[in-house]
Amino acid sequence: MPEAVSRPTLEAVATRAGVSRATVSRVVNGGYGVRESLAERVRRAVAELGYVPNQAARSLVTKRHDAVAVVIAEPEARVFTDPFFALQLRGISKELTAHDNQLVLLLTEGRDDHTRVARYLAGGHVDGALVFSLHLDDPLPGLIHDAGVPTVFGGRPGWRDRTGTPVYVDTDNRGGARTAVRHLAGLGRTRIAHITGALDQTSAVDRLDGYRDVMAETADGGGDPSLVVESDFTPAGGERAMRELLDRRPDVDAVFAANDLTALGALRVLRERGLRVPEDVAVVGFDDMLPLAEQSDPPLTTVRQDIERMGRLMARLLLRGASASQGTSVPLGDAATGGDSAAPDDAAGPGGAEAAARTPGPGVILPTTLIRRASA
Repeated sequence: MPEAVSRPTLEAVATRAGVSRATVSRVVNGGYGVRESLAERVRRAVAELGYVPNQAARSLVTKRHDAVAVVIAEPEARVFTDPFFALQLRGISKELTAHDNQLVLLLTEGRDDHTRVARYLAGGHVDGALVFSLHLDDPLPGLIHDAGVPTVFGGRPGWRDRTGTPVYVDTDNRGGARTAVRHLAGLGRTRIAHITGALDQTSAVDRLDGYRDVMAETADGGGDPSLVVESDFTPAGGERAMRELLDRRPDVDAVFAANDLTALGALRVLRERGLRVPEDVAVVGFDDMLPLAEQSDPPLTTVRQDIERMGRLMARLLLRGASASQGTSVPLGDAATGGDSAAPDDAAGPGGAEAAARTPGPGVILPTTLIRRASA
């Protein structure tokens, strides 16, 4: 068996730098009160010796683990096939990496996993949790609250916990849906259908409400309920819903789908039925997941939400709270102003970004933008 390679110790760094062990500890753990000349000697000694802080020992000093749990309340098969989750994880990972934090991914396949996740969070392994894709009957919020872990949620929560409204980052789902449906109405379409997402999630409910807002402005004052079909945010769900819709209402001339994956499923069924898009039926999605939206047949008109930016802001809000408890600072940056994500050149449509990024209490709501392509 090869012999273990001895690692440089804190004492070795102190000897090399000619300072005390306590001084080295303060420098490597980001503490204050060390003269810059001494801090530079310590940093130079660390580099020369290749010293790597022991995370367990460091946690005892800083009371932090530099690790954040990302909890996705979906099974593995959904997480690793839906580009939405990849984009959100990329944003989270970028922000955590920028602040030298590790990402710990936790998925929930069933009820037994909820207990496992809660037990892990309560075990003091991470500094906080980022939680998204929750369903309205999900027990995770209560379990996480009981674990006492700082938490930021992705998406508007459909509940209030015992401490009030949770901190969250969301998209203006209702406003984006209004923009989509108004665009279809502006094209002269009068029988506009909606294929919903999973209605046990607030994003799907908000998009349905936005659709109904615009349909309520029509002559019949609310639209036809036969034009609404429930689905689940998946391509297969979009196919099923589109078939049901055409069997029920063959005269439909426009579809607003709750997300791009649903829209792709709907487009497949329209081709199967020999219907032309957009000549016979115009289609609008929601998300603008690239390259899917650009490469669909025809390219998909959709409502853009900045999914990666949502992930970054979730992580930033959590790190900001953790830093505040330690007396340090992580700037919130664009969370309240929408600063780091400019609207694309092809943004267009009634209202465009219908709502600027805003902070309703503990929540951050990001704007949406209609992206016009060939499908509508």
